[in-house]
Amino acid sequence: VQLQASGGGLVQAGGSLRLSCAASGRTSSNNAMSWFRQSPGKEREFVAGISWNGGSTHYADSVKGRFTISRDRVKNTVYLQMGSLKPEDTAVYLCARGLRSHPSTERQEYTAWGQGTLVTVSS
Repeated sequence: VQLQASGGGLVQAGGSLRLSCAASGRTSSNNAMSWFRQSPGKEREFVAGISWNGGSTHYADSVKGRFTISRDRVKNTVYLQMGSLKPEDTAVYLCARGLRSHPSTERQEYTAWGQGTLVTVSS
């Protein structure tokens, strides 16, 4: 499977962006999908995840209430709607396909990664 993330850009603090992650190749609709992010000098961190059927979601405390993850199984696409953005949200955002049907916060539970899309939030 190949994952292509898009939608990043430069936005002012308080603004919104929507990221997309399109899957192609040997796609499977039975796996959880998640977004992670990584900024310079920091570890890659879990942001949000969604179960195989979209029935359950999980968020990092730092984004809870501001970000929403969703998926369109027909289009094989996962979205991350980001609102009330803060400068500390600045990072490369990567989508990943999980090993299991429900999302994990652990990087080793993900088998495929997209190339990432850069989000920059100015103050």
